[in-house]
Formats: sequence, structure tokens, C-alpha cells
Amino acid sequence: MTLLQPTSATTQDPKIDRRAALEQTLSKLAVAGPDAINERLCEVSREWSTGRLTKAVAGSIVLVGLVLAVAVSPWFATLSALGGLMLAWYLVSPRSWLADLFQGMGFRSGTELHEEILALKALRGDFRNLPTIHEIEDKDAIGRLEGEGGIVVEPEETKADPLDAAREVLTAARIETHSVAT
Repeated sequence: MTLLQPTSATTQDPKIDRRAALEQTLSKLAVAGPDAINERLCEVSREWSTGRLTKAVAGSIVLVGLVLAVAVSPWFATLSALGGLMLAWYLVSPRSWLADLFQGMGFRSGTELHEEILALKALRGDFRNLPTIHEIEDKDAIGRLEGEGGIVVEPEETKADPLDAAREVLTAARIETHSVAT
């Protein structure tokens, strides 16, 4: 994937199509193993978001307008003003028409890229040994259950279906991304 290459074009509902495609990709990567996940992480880190493209285009318009205003005619300063206005609009608004245009062309938002990165890291096992705030198991309740003749045998571990694992990590990544953004 090149630096500016957008994701594949989508059909009717872009968000549903993109999520389904991402689930399939994550499922395949889960089967392929850590090397494939590492390679995909490198690709995603090089991918440009709609926000990055918006800022680059608006900044370029400002610079081109300044150069043309000095070299050709002072009227080209209006081009710089337009580029500055686009940057200001992007700063104060949650969306801009230029970002929407890039999204329509198939580029993903920074949030979507961050969700995929978190999901890939979760599949790779990066968060496995992190401490948690809450106790996963209630040791007292387990002790009481075992003392009362309850289940003592450890359940067999089953390997998760790759597509189910992809959906689960995407859901967790979406929750984490939205909690970080707020």
C-alpha cells in the first residue's frame, strides 16, 4: 500500500462495508499469524487519514497562493486566504467538506485507522499482560462454589473463531477510541 492509497471503494453503506471488510482482513491476519499482523501494522501506520490529507491540501493552497501573489499578481493572495479559511474551518468544525470528499474517495479517518491499529495490537497480544483495575475473577465466590461441591474442573480452552475474534477486538477498539476522544 502506498502512502496515499485509499481503501477500496464501498457500495451502499460505506461504514458497514468498511467494517465488514476490516473484520475479514483481521480474521485472515489472525490465521496468518504475528508476522502478517506486524506487516499490516506497518502498512496502516503509513496510510494517510482524511484529516492529514485535508491539512496537507489546505496548507499547499496557502503556499501556492503566497508564491503566486509574489510572483504573478497580488490577487492570488485570495487563494492563500481560501487555504487559511479551509484550515480554520477544519480546526473549529468536527467535519469539513474536504475531509468528506477524501472519505468519499475511500480514505479513512484517523479514528478508523486508530481502531484498526488497536485491533491489530490486541490480536497480536500486546495487551495480554497489562494490569487491570477490576478483578476478573471473584476468588471468594469461586472458593465458596468449590467448597459447596461445585465445579472444580477447569473448562477446556477452545480456540476462538478468527472472525469472532476480529469482531470482538474491533468492538473493544471502537470503545477505547471513543473513550480516548472524549
